[in-house]
Amino acid sequence: MIKKIYFGRTLKDILFAFVPACLLVIAAASVAYKFVNPAPPNRIVISTGDDLDDFQTYAKIYKDLLKEDGIELVARPSSGPSENLRRLKDNASGVQVGFVQDGVGNPDEAQDISSLGSVYYEPVWVFHSGKSNITRLSELIGQRIAIGKVSSGTNILARRILKLNGVTALNSEFIESGKKAAVEDLISGKVDTAIFLTTGDDPLIATLLNEPKLKLISLDQAEALTRQIPFLHHLVLPHGAIDLQANIPSQDIHLVAPTVTLLVRDDLHPALVYLLLKAAVQIHSAPGLFEKKDEFPIDKDFQFNLRDEAKNFYKSGTPFWQRFLPFWLATLLDRFLLLVIPVVALFLPMLKLVPKLYVWRIRNRIFQRYGELKFIETQAHPGENSEKYSELLEKLDAFESKVNHLKVPLDYSDYIYSLREHIDFVRIRIQNRLSQAAQVK
Repeated sequence: MIKKIYFGRTLKDILFAFVPACLLVIAAASVAYKFVNPAPPNRIVISTGDDLDDFQTYAKIYKDLLKEDGIELVARPSSGPSENLRRLKDNASGVQVGFVQDGVGNPDEAQDISSLGSVYYEPVWVFHSGKSNITRLSELIGQRIAIGKVSSGTNILARRILKLNGVTALNSEFIESGKKAAVEDLISGKVDTAIFLTTGDDPLIATLLNEPKLKLISLDQAEALTRQIPFLHHLVLPHGAIDLQANIPSQDIHLVAPTVTLLVRDDLHPALVYLLLKAAVQIHSAPGLFEKKDEFPIDKDFQFNLRDEAKNFYKSGTPFWQRFLPFWLATLLDRFLLLVIPVVALFLPMLKLVPKLYVWRIRNRIFQRYGELKFIETQAHPGENSEKYSELLEKLDAFESKVNHLKVPLDYSDYIYSLREHIDFVRIRIQNRLSQAAQVK
């Protein structure tokens, strides 16, 4: 029975020390859990372009790469970058990622959208069917010009560039048609000039360069255009770059080009952001007609703010775990560490505090008895009668009995024996005063 009481009392002391620490750790874990992102979804929706658009081509490559990590990329065709941006701004669209050319949209109207950086150049190609050697866009005044579909990236940029050169719908005829129709109209002579916005490896460019009736305009004011429109880049297509044997083109061609940026909604899971950036490196880092090896992806975007994960990616690369582990395991480990680290950081100091709290609990129980002993001692004033001293001795005997039943761990028994010595000391003092009182009487 004594062992049971002793153990029960000790267990209470242990619980007294451990429970507050456990509660603090649980509270820390609860707070940390609120800041841990949920597991990333296994599906991303990207807005692309039409069937002839390079956006669609790249989306298919992204889809294959993401599939290797268990992520389904759903591509939604669109009319172009303007619609892509509208979908990104629309919470109900379900679109989380989209290709958008520089110069499309207003970042002030899309506060919840950020950039993952530029992924490739998309040059402006200006073909004309005349015999004259045109080198400036201002020479196109009065012509029939195919400028791309309404609200397309080609249309938006073509209008802006032509306007800078004095070419407007008031002094020229703008034909708003798709890429395929523009090619047919250009070859058939229904339009004098056509402007295309596409990559250098688009088969359309090689087809048009091989067409004897057509000429690709080399813009001698290309550098000046980049000063007027900061997001444009001055590119040079070297002669023979398309076909060395046939020397196509026959001379260096000066072009301007925006970059295509990968935009995402701010609510896209960070793990998926890193996965998209990893895929972007695999897809866009290869050298091309205009791109140097490892030039893309890069932060060349002049409009939308670069997402924080992208900043970290360009500075430090792929997160550590994603370099060596499967995507699902890396994200699980990241979330686990985000939860465990603050808990461990709090738990370790708690481990040091618990023994101290336990010792304080045991010693405090003993030291409280010293207060009772001191009270009895202070009642034994000199000059009291014998009955008073006898009463105090009875109280002291009762107090000693209570101390004898006080249960403490064996390691702290010396405190009990010390308390008993002090009880004897007080008893002797009271007994002496009792003897003195009896003699006086």
